Amino acid sequence: MILPATIPYLQLSADRIGANPPHHTLPGTVRLSTVTLQINNLDASVDYYTRVIGLTLHEQSEVDGQRRARLGTPDGEIFLELREKPGVKYAPHRGRLGIYHFALLLPTRDDLARFVRNALDLGVHVGSGDHHYSEATYLKDPDGISIEVYRDRPREDWQVTEGGEIVGRGDPLDLEALKISAGDSPWTGLPNGTTIGHMHFYIGDIAEGERFYHAGLGFPKVTWSFIAPSGLFVGAGGYHHHIGLNTWAAGSPPSGENDARLLTWDLILPDQTTLEQTVQSLQTEGFEVTATPEGPVANDPWGITVRLRTA
Repeated sequence: MILPATIPYLQLSADRIGANPPHHTLPGTVRLSTVTLQINNLDASVDYYTRVIGLTLHEQSEVDGQRRARLGTPDGEIFLELREKPGVKYAPHRGRLGIYHFALLLPTRDDLARFVRNALDLGVHVGSGDHHYSEATYLKDPDGISIEVYRDRPREDWQVTEGGEIVGRGDPLDLEALKISAGDSPWTGLPNGTTIGHMHFYIGDIAEGERFYHAGLGFPKVTWSFIAPSGLFVGAGGYHHHIGLNTWAAGSPPSGENDARLLTWDLILPDQTTLEQTVQSLQTEGFEVTATPEGPVANDPWGITVRLRTA
């Protein structure tokens, strides 16, 4: 990958970061919320997400014969819903269109250090990368679904091109040094203030992905040229990305009913006006939006389902 020449992020005014969509632009106050996964064994997944990832279990239930669990932070914020379907297939690496990973954003570097120390002490394999705007770790759950756990660097440390494109990198991250920096402070799980930082998807075509997530949903493009033709990042409010798209699994089938997979992810909009604008923008691009009691839902061209809700 040949990286372009860059300048400090804060040298550009906010209106020069990224490329806005044609119909409406999502505000920086949007946030991502509950990720709902179909998994094979609820007990194994709950154990993994509490013991390794550090989420707090808030609820287990059975709905129409299906076992479910809801997890999040200690204050009751829910980020993850697990729905058991025994016998679903393990998610193959780059073998299905759908979720690549969901990403948990931690409040501080110390939180990431404690997370890394716990995972390594448990003997869990942890991948990692220094993207310069963030420090990231990567793990796989019992069904092969990937999770990123990361922290952001301050925006004054980010780099952009003079054209407003955010530039990241894929340098090594020294996990052992990060583990040592955790010191003696105890691991108590993911703290309050943890959020869903972004979603990253395997899709079949970047142009069609741009039509749904950029022109339809209304996310500005923030990284597009130097990761082309196989990638696109979009994000609101100048963020390095709320949604990552790649074609690394192009040619594979979309995740189906008998796969471990993403069922839905939630996009939280600040008010009803923004929700209505988003629905209209999707419809203008030719995407069907269906009303449900929990909020309108829309599917991208590969069956990835977003649910729109208001704060």
